[in-house]
Amino acid sequence: MWYYLCKICHKSGENAPCGGNEGKTDMKYASNNIRNILIAGHAGSGKTTLTEALVYFSGAAERMGRVEDGTTISDFDPEEAKRKASLSASVVPVEYEGIKYNLIDAPGLFDFEAGEYEGIRAAESVLVVVSGRSGVTVGAEKAFQLARKNNKATMVFVSKCDLENANYFKILEDMKIKFGSTVCPCVVPAKLDDGTPVYINLFSQKAFKYESGKQIQVDLPDIGHRFQGLIEAMSEAIAETDDELMEKFFGGEAFTTEEIVEGMRKGVKDGLITPVFCGSAVNQQALDMLLFNMHKLLPSPEHEASTLAEDADGEPVELHCTVDEPTAAYVFKTVADPFVGKLSYLRVVSGKVTAGEPLTNARTGDVEKITKPLTVIGKKQVDSDGIIAGDIGAVAKLVSAKTGDTLCDADRVVKLPAPVFPQPSLFMAVTVAKKGDEGKISSALARLMEEDPTLSYQNNAETHQQVIGGLGEQHLDVVKAKLKNKFGVEIGLEAPRIAYRESIRKACQKQGRHKKQTGGHGQFGDVWIEFEPCDSDYLEFAERVVGGAVPKGFFPAVEKGLRDCIQKGTLAGYPMVGLKATLYDGSYHPVDSSEMAFKMAAAIAYKNGIPQASPTLLEPIGNLKASVPDANMGDVMGEINKRRGRVLGMNPGENGMQVVEADVPMAEMGDFATFIRQCTQGRGTFTFEFARYEDAPAQVAQKVIEEAKAAQEGAGE
Repeated sequence: MWYYLCKICHKSGENAPCGGNEGKTDMKYASNNIRNILIAGHAGSGKTTLTEALVYFSGAAERMGRVEDGTTISDFDPEEAKRKASLSASVVPVEYEGIKYNLIDAPGLFDFEAGEYEGIRAAESVLVVVSGRSGVTVGAEKAFQLARKNNKATMVFVSKCDLENANYFKILEDMKIKFGSTVCPCVVPAKLDDGTPVYINLFSQKAFKYESGKQIQVDLPDIGHRFQGLIEAMSEAIAETDDELMEKFFGGEAFTTEEIVEGMRKGVKDGLITPVFCGSAVNQQALDMLLFNMHKLLPSPEHEASTLAEDADGEPVELHCTVDEPTAAYVFKTVADPFVGKLSYLRVVSGKVTAGEPLTNARTGDVEKITKPLTVIGKKQVDSDGIIAGDIGAVAKLVSAKTGDTLCDADRVVKLPAPVFPQPSLFMAVTVAKKGDEGKISSALARLMEEDPTLSYQNNAETHQQVIGGLGEQHLDVVKAKLKNKFGVEIGLEAPRIAYRESIRKACQKQGRHKKQTGGHGQFGDVWIEFEPCDSDYLEFAERVVGGAVPKGFFPAVEKGLRDCIQKGTLAGYPMVGLKATLYDGSYHPVDSSEMAFKMAAAIAYKNGIPQASPTLLEPIGNLKASVPDANMGDVMGEINKRRGRVLGMNPGENGMQVVEADVPMAEMGDFATFIRQCTQGRGTFTFEFARYEDAPAQVAQKVIEEAKAAQEGAGE
């Protein structure tokens, strides 16, 4: 178990002589002394370990937790401890030398990308963690691209550099290829003759080794021609940020330390430089240099000129990071707990959030009464006097607020841009283990959807299934586990049924005659109906009866009888579409005819006539847009053909990707999310939307019809 140390007596909460006030926080940090940093990268690259190491290094924890033991501050959810991986973004503040670093530890698993998308909106900077062992993997590429897309300052930390098989300089070359020319090494690793890892600070041109996290200066090791090349590359990158520095560079003059730091800071803020640091989180190596430069190089909330929002009329409004402006806070994350209630994470853009203050939800217009503001430290919540502009905190039990909402002063109601999250791509039908739990599922899933915007739920009235959608198999597996552990609802998952349709391909005329004699009045209805195909998605009913063969008063009954019948086709029991039915003749009895009799007559005509009108099974077709690397185009197009799809075209996409557009039967898309992730190593994404219905091929139709008949027999129909 980890403990944050009390800020009064510097003992753990369990042993603090002062009573264990583990630092009730106040608003002592000015906006320019805050850094909001999203820590992102590939799964297993060391993001959570780095977060843990920075907390421990800052002196805020008496021991360092381990991912393997499930004892880290970030991964506090039972499922995270069990799976030894981050499943959602967590906020961990680190206070060091007068600076507050709000670290947002985001999951690296692609199934839980929502964490990165939540965190990117609350942060000014992104620290991309790259494993010194695995190199620049897909997760690091995607994190870098997300940072660039959102115009965030970016820094890279190469972790695990003390391991034998770490290859920093190869990784550096890969970064230059994948991240571009902005990559600029600032700290590089080397080894002494005895194998001791040391780290060369290119700013000061000094080398340091570490013992128990303590920095010890050593003689600069010889790394050959690389050293001068690195210094020149850094100097050139700095020179490009300012005209005066460029003149000095071409004049052969050396930069002062102040010029180096200021040039680097400006380059990072403008996206011209991506500084690269390195070290070892596990062994507390070079973390001091990382923290120092996170302070010096990464922008504070105050450094942003303004944040653009919209007023009620859609007009742009500039928000400034100052406590003197009316309050505007962005809800970037929601946690729904069945026992504690809802916890809303806020990034305050302007003004300040204090207890008792009424704030207006710009989306709903509702007024939210703010309870005690909280500083969140992983799962721990510490009372705070308030949350000022630029800082991150949380508020419990907001009624209407959800992720993406803006809470603001009633005198200035503004709305910040809504977030865009990845859309669900894998859908499964829910089965309940315990009878009677069906009703609990929707309410439990609604709570989970509050905290996970990439989760969807639909109660499909046609297939009579509850269908959930997520980003992958692991995502839905975690949802399943949370439903059981948090809400006591045990479910199974199976492939959802496909909503087929039936139609006809030729016209036919059929009589429907219903005659029944009972003790009193009998039942009599007689109709002649012409059935023919049409383009409608519903039944088109018409009549051309002449001579009063069927009284007009019975026309609605005939139509009602047919509308009831088309709910089940004659092939496999799926709804009938594209059908026009024209009542053109019939007969009636002045005493025995009734609305019910004519409904029955229409049903008989339908059941006898449709099989003679070349009935056909229609399958739903969806439009697929898959964004994939150029190298995977052939595999993806081949897979689309295997799934009976038709490729419609290809277009260039973002970040050098290609977008393949195709029409594919929905029945063939069940595991496409798994395929595209495996094929593209997680780089590929896709959207798939229903487009229309088409005739199913004979072999497909035959299989569906047989399965439907077997299901009906099994149900005793």
